[in-house]
Amino acid sequence: MDIKEYLDRHAERINSPSFIDDDPVRFPHRYKDLKDIEIVSFLVANIAWGNRKMILRDAERMLAKLGDRPYGYVMAEEYERLGTANVHRTFFEHDMAYMLRGFRRFYSLYESMDGYMASCGNPSPHKLVEVLRRTAFEANGDRYDVRCYSTDLRNTALKRVNLALRWLVRNDGIVDLGVWKSMTPGQLFIPLDVHVGNTARELGLLSRKSNDWKAVEELTAKLREFNPEDPIIYDFALFGVGIERSNNKKQQNETDIYI
Repeated sequence: MDIKEYLDRHAERINSPSFIDDDPVRFPHRYKDLKDIEIVSFLVANIAWGNRKMILRDAERMLAKLGDRPYGYVMAEEYERLGTANVHRTFFEHDMAYMLRGFRRFYSLYESMDGYMASCGNPSPHKLVEVLRRTAFEANGDRYDVRCYSTDLRNTALKRVNLALRWLVRNDGIVDLGVWKSMTPGQLFIPLDVHVGNTARELGLLSRKSNDWKAVEELTAKLREFNPEDPIIYDFALFGVGIERSNNKKQQNETDIYI
């Protein structure tokens, strides 16, 4: 079996409705309005790092604060009632309020994130982060919050943004929502995390050792050779296989302890 056949087989197996319940993508699936979906996608993707069960638990608690209409919550400035409690690991309620102030300013300037990207001509994750970072900066008294947006757009892998874009753009009707019209799946970049990077290197798809933007470009270019119209479908294969191997290794270590 060659690499493409291997990736296709695992992508088809993992990209299934059963994937949704145990993944952060389940949260934007709860909403129908485009702006609600956008807000929830970027909030949840921003804390999608670390232990998966912890991410799901913390995202549930975070979204409970926004109620049934996240866009309404944002535009009514209800985030000003947030305190300083921890949301997820190093992300706190004041960081969440920072993001939401930025979203309010963004939506006062643009109809939607999808609409903004459509106006860009050649939409990219960097253009989206630039405008979200700028509007958040302006809405928060000209102050940056690195827990919300990276200050090093030239080098960062933009994993969290690329994950949110996968949810919003991929449109095969299985796991991802595909509600955006401004981008095609072929324009997406791989959400490069530890599991994806390690699996890609083991398969000989990625030579760069650092999980930075150059690695994102290298791996995405390789995946486009296999499927130029939908290269990021292979995120399911690379991430899923990486998670399964990690879990199997953890179970083996636990077994060794008792032996």
